Amino acid sequence: MTASMPKVAALGECMLELVRRPDGTLTMGFGGDTLNTAVYLARLGAAADYVTALGDDPHSDGMAAAWEAEGVGTGHVLRVPGRVPGLYMIETDDSGERRFLYWRDRAPARDLFVLPESTALIKALEGYDLLYLSGISLAIWGEAGRDVLFPLLDRIRARGGRIAFDTNWRPRLWPDVATARRAYDAMLRRTDIALPGVPDLQGLYGDADAAAALRRVEAAGVPEIVLKLEAPGCVVARDGGYTEVPAERVATVVDTTAAGDSFSAGYLAARLRGESPVEAARAAHRLAAVVIQHRGAIIPSAFTAPVAQAA
Repeated sequence: MTASMPKVAALGECMLELVRRPDGTLTMGFGGDTLNTAVYLARLGAAADYVTALGDDPHSDGMAAAWEAEGVGTGHVLRVPGRVPGLYMIETDDSGERRFLYWRDRAPARDLFVLPESTALIKALEGYDLLYLSGISLAIWGEAGRDVLFPLLDRIRARGGRIAFDTNWRPRLWPDVATARRAYDAMLRRTDIALPGVPDLQGLYGDADAAAALRRVEAAGVPEIVLKLEAPGCVVARDGGYTEVPAERVATVVDTTAAGDSFSAGYLAARLRGESPVEAARAAHRLAAVVIQHRGAIIPSAFTAPVAQAA
């Protein structure tokens, strides 16, 4: 990373990814919502680090090496002896919609903020210009992790850093809705750029429609909101103005995995380049449109190269 480039850290969990092909065979890769965003950020030219915890097994070694090959920084990836990453399987139907099966209960990423090395990590994170995390990140860290996270975010914002948050609501990761709502409320109060999805907020809070979801995020004091709609498109809300930005047209949707993650990367990368929120939303749609035409969370870089070159 150069001194002139904003320092970005994406925090969360990466897991081994099994994808079931139409012929029934399985292929193995890796993925995780914030990791997917970090990879696409790096492909778009951002100086992005990934912050997580892995094991000391060969699969963990392979994942970290693959991130480095993508240009993602791994200097703050903690390693936990005797542990292995989580695992998930993706199955997609004929329309490209996916179903996930998880094996992640003892994944080391869950302990990111409570390991012996966490104190040094937390200090290092205070020096970043932008931290990006998701509702999945909040869930896996538990109450103990969030008790460390929220004061950290306060310190980062106090010195001028920014926090970006994608709601990514996964009810199975939470002990109950009340706990999740408290965590999301606390997170939104500390968010500078929110990337919520209407279905997320409807599922978590019971918001009646997109307008109600938007009002909820605005009420938390978030200054910049990109509300992802159920119909392809988003609403950008900033400085009291609202602009609906339609999604790119796609003839054939192959796999919607990482659609939202790549959207976040496209948006944040454009904002880091100085583009307006509406321009950034258009850039986000362009990247997501490419990603959903291929299988897997992280598609071959050759397919995203034209988007990166246009950035």
